[in-house]
Amino acid sequence: MGKIIAIANQKGGVGKTTTTVNLAASLSIAERKTLVIDFDPQGNASSALGVDKTRANEIKTIYHVLIGQLKLSEVIKNTEVDSLSLAPANSDLAGAEIELVSTFSRETKLKKALNEIKDQYDYILIDCPPSLGLLTVNALTAADSYLVPMQCEYFALEGLSQLIHTVTLIKQNLNPALKEEGIVLTMYDSRNNLANEVVKEVRAHFAGVVFDTVIPRNVRLSECSSFGKPILLYDVDSKGCVGYLNLAKEILARNQVQDFPGLLKPEEVLKAEIALIT
Repeated sequence: MGKIIAIANQKGGVGKTTTTVNLAASLSIAERKTLVIDFDPQGNASSALGVDKTRANEIKTIYHVLIGQLKLSEVIKNTEVDSLSLAPANSDLAGAEIELVSTFSRETKLKKALNEIKDQYDYILIDCPPSLGLLTVNALTAADSYLVPMQCEYFALEGLSQLIHTVTLIKQNLNPALKEEGIVLTMYDSRNNLANEVVKEVRAHFAGVVFDTVIPRNVRLSECSSFGKPILLYDVDSKGCVGYLNLAKEILARNQVQDFPGLLKPEEVLKAEIALIT
C-alpha cells in the first residue's frame, strides 16, 4: 500500500511545488513507484512535469475526478522519469471548492478516489494549494502524513500555527491517523545571517521534526520548472538536485526502508542512468 504525503503550507512562495516535484522524482530514481497529484488550481506541478500550459484546458484532470466524472486512473499520465506519474490540474480546480460545498462527504472526495489506485504506488505526493480551504482539507483527510516546506526567511513561522490548528481539527474529526512527516527548510542561503538564525530557531522549536537536509536557494531549481523538467533531468550536478536526493534518502530512512538501491548507487552510475532518460 502506497504512503500518501500531503505537501502543505498555506504561505505561498515557500518551495512547496518545487519540493513536491523534485522529491517525487528523487523517490522515483530510488526505484519507488511514485505519483504526484497536482491539487493546486495554478497547475504548477503539472507544468513542472511537462504538461503544456497552453493546452492544459484540453486534458482531463483531478477536477474531473473530484466532481465524479472520471476515475483517478483515467487522468493519470506518465512523465519523463521512469516510475513517476502525474494526476494533473488546471484552473478548473478552483471551481471545485464551490461545486462541492453542498455535496455529501465533500471532505473525503480525494480519499475515496485514491482508494482505487493507492496500492499501485510506493509513494503518492499531493501538492496542496497555498490555502487552508476545502482542497487542502481533502488532501489532509486522504493523507497518511503531511510535510511542511518552510522558507528560511524572517516570517518562516508565520501561519504555521494556523496549519497545525487545521491539522488538529482534521485529526479530531476526519483523519485520526494523520502523522507529521516533518518540516523541510527551503531556499537556504548560507551567506545570509538571518537564514542561519531561522534554521536555528526552527530546529529549536521543532526538535526531532525538522529534516537534516536543507534545500539551498538555487537558480537551477528555479529554472528547471519553466522547462517542464525536475531538477534531476535539468542539472544533476546542481546543489538543488543533491538537496532533494538527500531529502529522499531521509524520507526513506524515516519510513524504515533500509534498502533504497537507486540512491545508494555510485554517483557516476546514478548520473549515467539519469542521462539515459534526458
